[in-house]
Amino acid sequence: MADSNVLIVEDEELMRNILRELVSKAGYAAFTADSAEAAIEIFTANDISATLTDIKMAGRDGLDLLDQIKSVDSEAVVIIMTAYSSVDTAVAALRKGAYDYVTKPFVNEDLLQTIKNAITQRNLFIENRLLRRELRQAHRAKDMIGASEAMQGVFDLLGKVAATNASVLVLGETGTGKELVARAIHNGSPRADKPFLAVNCGALPESLLESELFGHVRGSFTGATADKRGLLRSADGGTLFLDEIGDMPLSLQVKLLRALQEHEVTPVGATAAQRFDARIVAATHKDLEKEVAAGRFREDLFYRLDVVEIKVPALRERRDDIPLLVKHFVAKAARSQNTESKAVSGEAMTALMSYDWPGNVRELENAVERAFILSDAEIGLETLPMKIRTSANGSAGAVEMGGGPMTLDEVERLYIEDVMRSSDGDKAKAAAILGVDLSTLYRKLKRFENN
Repeated sequence: MADSNVLIVEDEELMRNILRELVSKAGYAAFTADSAEAAIEIFTANDISATLTDIKMAGRDGLDLLDQIKSVDSEAVVIIMTAYSSVDTAVAALRKGAYDYVTKPFVNEDLLQTIKNAITQRNLFIENRLLRRELRQAHRAKDMIGASEAMQGVFDLLGKVAATNASVLVLGETGTGKELVARAIHNGSPRADKPFLAVNCGALPESLLESELFGHVRGSFTGATADKRGLLRSADGGTLFLDEIGDMPLSLQVKLLRALQEHEVTPVGATAAQRFDARIVAATHKDLEKEVAAGRFREDLFYRLDVVEIKVPALRERRDDIPLLVKHFVAKAARSQNTESKAVSGEAMTALMSYDWPGNVRELENAVERAFILSDAEIGLETLPMKIRTSANGSAGAVEMGGGPMTLDEVERLYIEDVMRSSDGDKAKAAAILGVDLSTLYRKLKRFENN
């Protein structure tokens, strides 16, 4: 509590000074304002733990200030001061989201206790917000699997860009997991509690894509029987993922650029523009610089989208991640089929490691699911598609793991040992790469020692 800042809003100078002295003696840093206008400037410029405001002030009153503060920070705690005759107004403030109210004249100890309780509540809000973020990051680690150097570079960049509002361009071949990257950016951002919406710009005809993005008004075209907000406005406060942006028609690129520059959109058939606040994450498998040179993509839109660029590596560029991905997909298939997990033979794993995976992680998941369904107790070479089976013969990417069956525990052990070697024995670093708690890694290493 010693580092807590309390904002006091009171237009009567004597009462304002009394409250400042009271709050300061209690160990808080006191900020004071004589009007709602001055208060909101102080609130937005400082980390305010609790706001104490009179409800009756010259100019804008405490209810207006409460609305403004809540619009800036929905979890802010605001205490209303009121006379006995205005208790009904104070109750109205509670309905608007005020933390509590105190009546004048007040007992100093009661007021300080209310402030203390409010700050405790505020700290709980912050802790819960951080916990939700940690849970989202843990969820990201489960979905985005990889300990290779290439994937660690992606994870590092994700951690840096997620907390910002910068537009991100995700590049990568089909099936590499570009939408997972977009979701990880959203989940690790302050926008995580707001919508995450996605649209494939290459899957819709131009007229339908325009309506999807910008919305339309009723009667603007045949079939427009009701108003539609559009994805840019529906994602307000959150993130809009524009998949395969390289396939967007040039005419819509012009409209999208204008919308992003002005932060407003005009629905099809409307005359008035509407404001929106959506973060844009775009993705494509195309080389947009070549598309720009060929005149198929606008250079100004490219630079608007390409503030931060994340390249998702192809699976053939991170073969070391295949054993862990296989383990993940086998476990996922077992849950889906409501059955026991299965071992993976050494020949099968070698073939999986040797294949070039033109369809990337998506193709690997499909192959593992197929093999799981076709196999009995063990996923063997014969359960894999022919093109994958033949890849093990003479491939430069082949990894010899022996001819006998390899259980998923053995795959995990090999993988963890490889990560420990690449981390020079640093268990904390290895746990971070693996996406597990340090205690979990210790338990696994202990189990390996005893077996």
